[in-house]
Amino acid sequence: MFVVALDLGVFHRRARIIGLREALSWTLVWIALALLFIICIYFLYEFNPAGWDMDTAQLSGREAALQYLVGYILEKSLSVDNIFVIALVFSSLSVPAAQQHRVLFWGILGAIVLRGIMILTGAALIAEFDWIVYVFGTILLYSAAKMLTLRQETVDVEEHIAVRLVRRFYPVTSGYRGKNFFVVEGGVKKVTPLFLALILVEASDVTFAVDSIPAIFAVTRDPFIVFTSNIFAILGLRSLFFVLAGMMDRFRYLRTSLVFLLAYIGVKMLLQHHYPIPNIISLAVIGGILTVGVLASLITSKNVRSQRG
Repeated sequence: MFVVALDLGVFHRRARIIGLREALSWTLVWIALALLFIICIYFLYEFNPAGWDMDTAQLSGREAALQYLVGYILEKSLSVDNIFVIALVFSSLSVPAAQQHRVLFWGILGAIVLRGIMILTGAALIAEFDWIVYVFGTILLYSAAKMLTLRQETVDVEEHIAVRLVRRFYPVTSGYRGKNFFVVEGGVKKVTPLFLALILVEASDVTFAVDSIPAIFAVTRDPFIVFTSNIFAILGLRSLFFVLAGMMDRFRYLRTSLVFLLAYIGVKMLLQHHYPIPNIISLAVIGGILTVGVLASLITSKNVRSQRG
């Protein structure tokens, strides 16, 4: 939580336009920190120096470190699709570039709380009902099929259930009011389009958490590993957004690779009681799927640019 407070409360609290170089630097910083945390995971589970009253007997330091690494890569990969949707939200609402950082700032705070609740709920469900893994696996396969067939190029803001719910309680201003989410005009409290953007960002994270939380339970059932891998993936989401936001068209097949990623994890979850797939194999499969998606995107993008040139 110290890292969360430092990132959100000190380094990135002021709303401003984030340049590509700064965004790329912070993306590399968060990836480096996430990978360094593997060392902490290893020592915590191998030696338990804090004397935590937790069931670490079944997990060696090496096993825990591998689970965290696979979980982090999985969550980081799935967050890319969330970035695509956030970009569509900002485009549909014409969110000013200087205020996008502010929306993501508060959106990440909300995501941390919401995901913490969902992780605890998921862990409790699996502990109580072991058969729930089949439900989670089915959800992942359904999500993969839905992602494969759905071609969403815009976000219908006015018809979104979250926006309609907000409009039932507050009128919306005709335009942006600087960095404000709420304003009082003519004695009436109103929300600004910036608040609608925040609500849609939070709603998109909930939607993707429905996929990502069950997915990581296919890798590990340890709530601490699930939570920390999620947090590190989320903390890097804001900087990664500013890196990828202007290059979405260059990664056209990355979203397709996520379809196969979800499908694989869904199958892994459905088979884990009968034919468990080792996490070291999952790490290789996930890495292979992402590599193919990125390379195919870059090659296609290069060919398109060559033809135009």
